[in-house]
Amino acid sequence: MEFQNPIYFVLLAGIIPYVVWYVLKHRRLRPSLRVGSTVAFARAPKTWRVWLQHVPFLLNIVIIVTSVCALARPQTSNSWTNKSIEGIDIMLCMDVSTSMLAEDLKPNRVEAAKNVALEFINGRENDNIGLTVFAGEAYTQCPMTTDHAVLLNLLKGMDCNMVERGMIDDGTAIGMGLANAITRLKDSKAKSKVVILLTDGTNNRGEISPNTAADIAKSFGIRVYTIAVGTNGTAPYPMMVAGRKEYVNIPVEIDTRILSQISAKTDASTYRATNTEKLREVYQEIDKLEKTRMKVRQYSKRYEAYQMFVWIAVLALLLELLMRATILKRIP
Repeated sequence: MEFQNPIYFVLLAGIIPYVVWYVLKHRRLRPSLRVGSTVAFARAPKTWRVWLQHVPFLLNIVIIVTSVCALARPQTSNSWTNKSIEGIDIMLCMDVSTSMLAEDLKPNRVEAAKNVALEFINGRENDNIGLTVFAGEAYTQCPMTTDHAVLLNLLKGMDCNMVERGMIDDGTAIGMGLANAITRLKDSKAKSKVVILLTDGTNNRGEISPNTAADIAKSFGIRVYTIAVGTNGTAPYPMMVAGRKEYVNIPVEIDTRILSQISAKTDASTYRATNTEKLREVYQEIDKLEKTRMKVRQYSKRYEAYQMFVWIAVLALLLELLMRATILKRIP
């Protein structure tokens, strides 16, 4: 711990004259009684009130010291630390097209995918993980990072409203999403490089085909695990009709063939998640991947640490006032 304004510690020198004043005052105010002899009082026991009369003085010392420490602005210092951890490099590549609003998974496909991905990230604290989102086009929501707090916040903000807000075109550009994730992994030195591609549709947009993206991933030694989300047959899809939400059963069209080809080319696996529990099992299976050692440099930010000293001073002041008003109250 460092102090931003150590000059305030000079005020602690005032404790010395305060102690001297207290001792002299205590002697001067000591009650006296003229008696012929003090022998009878030599073995008289002192009550607990006699010992407690010095507690307010000690509390005042505590108040002075902690107040000065708070004025000196204690702070934690900035620091860089280097450490080696075991982990892999992972890019989550997630579909955010409007079809992900279908509610065959609860509460809907995109929210179920987010919730399970959050659990997956929390369980792999040493991994270097990033996030790519795609619909009719793709972009990086979060580059690979070991700062999972940032990643989790960005993942929570991912939803299908991106299409409605015009942030991204609607559609399903699987090849573009995969290619975007590959660009984040291609220069990685990790022994294991993985893309987890999650979609509920068929490739119908983008300049890069899924097979071409799979070939690129294979050339860089990247394994692509694909997850097809959605029940077989039809799924309830919410639509606004006359200001009310109505549900329409839409056919589930997932190109599992192309997803299987992508995984096969990159020596990975493809999965079908028809419910949230199955989706969770998929992530648990991927969680068994090999790990690799990598070096991480962490930065510790400076922050104010005066709060503890202020609380101690306040509590000491309240305790002193309470004692003077109760057990140490003097009657004139």
